[in-house]
Amino acid sequence: MSDETDVEQAAPKNSKKPLLVGLVFALLLGTCGFLGIYLDLVPLGGKDSHAQSAAEPLEPVSYVPIEPILVSLESLEHARHLRFRAHLEVEPQEQQNVETVMPRILDVLNGYLRAVDVADLERSTFLIRMRAQMLRRIQLVVGEGRVRDLLISEFVLN
Repeated sequence: MSDETDVEQAAPKNSKKPLLVGLVFALLLGTCGFLGIYLDLVPLGGKDSHAQSAAEPLEPVSYVPIEPILVSLESLEHARHLRFRAHLEVEPQEQQNVETVMPRILDVLNGYLRAVDVADLERSTFLIRMRAQMLRRIQLVVGEGRVRDLLISEFVLN
């Protein structure tokens, strides 16, 4: 029996010291991280980054409105209509050139919108793809480097 008691006495007891040291260390790091962010010692895109971006001057830009377009769409159930209105973001020196070819732009947009399937229009993700398709068609008509973007201001499907 003396062998068994020696083994029991030699077995180390579970020490809580490493757990306490780990908790104290985690608490210390958490506190330092909080204070660093709270006192703006660690920049995370807070107030300063917004102030810097707002202070930078914007590039010159002009907007050319596109006349509202009303398109009747083919549907198996009943007649549907799409009301579309947008603006073109253009280089300021190109505004007059873009306005000159507006009838061609309207023709391209009308043709594209009439060919779109009603089921596609009802999907929420289709607007992004459609916008890119229309912008590309407009850039082909107007010429490269004149139109920066197509901004859709009204898109209603009745």
